[in-house]
Amino acid sequence: MLSLYMIVVLLITGVAVGALTGITGSSGVVVVVPVLSIIGLSFQDSVGSSLLVDVITTSVVLYVYLKHGNVSVKNGISMGLGALLGAQIGTHLAISLPQGPLELGFVVFVLVLAVEMFRRSRNPRPLVRGNTINLGKWTVPVAFAISVPVGILTGTLGASGGAIFTGITALLFPLSAQGIVGTATLAMILSALSGVAGYAYFGRVDYAYAVLIGLTSLVSGYFFSRFANEVSEKKVYLSMGVIFIALGVMEMLKMMGLV
Repeated sequence: MLSLYMIVVLLITGVAVGALTGITGSSGVVVVVPVLSIIGLSFQDSVGSSLLVDVITTSVVLYVYLKHGNVSVKNGISMGLGALLGAQIGTHLAISLPQGPLELGFVVFVLVLAVEMFRRSRNPRPLVRGNTINLGKWTVPVAFAISVPVGILTGTLGASGGAIFTGITALLFPLSAQGIVGTATLAMILSALSGVAGYAYFGRVDYAYAVLIGLTSLVSGYFFSRFANEVSEKKVYLSMGVIFIALGVMEMLKMMGLV
């Protein structure tokens, strides 16, 4: 039975995840993992639970893009299968490693994201298409191969690779901007599902925490996505950079036993 305090913490986390996803389209892992680690879950349990949150949050986004015909299912699955394989490799690797190296890798990952957010705040650029690489019959095999390491990242650190899949899709497939995002979302959810399955197999998913955070993030994500359309990109990226640094520092303090 969850205490009232824990429910409040999880609800606030869900609102924060929805804000992050709704405003930037980023995975909620950078919020969920530090919070769950601090309230007592192991790093591996935090990652497994975070991936389930990603699946819940992303499923609605994918449904909307499918409904509007903005998903290239074949291409999304080709990337998703590669990520699915990689996520299984990453999950087994994460389970076999001690927490220390994984937590350090997560801190580095979050701080790199923060630097990227600050860079974008100085020069916000929209998604560019039209520079697709024509690989002919090799396009799908290459998409599969490139997606394997993205899946490994999913399995080890919980990052379901939305931004990376968006880049791969824009590079390899001649789609509209909406088609690029929708197709990348399909690949991302397959990657996250594979990661969840791997962690669930080892009993490293806290379903109560993940479902409560995930359902809350669905509601907050809807409202924050509307808010995002009224705020300048520069302010969005700058605020995200500050938040990512704060989360990275929080995880670092947890590693040092200070929180």
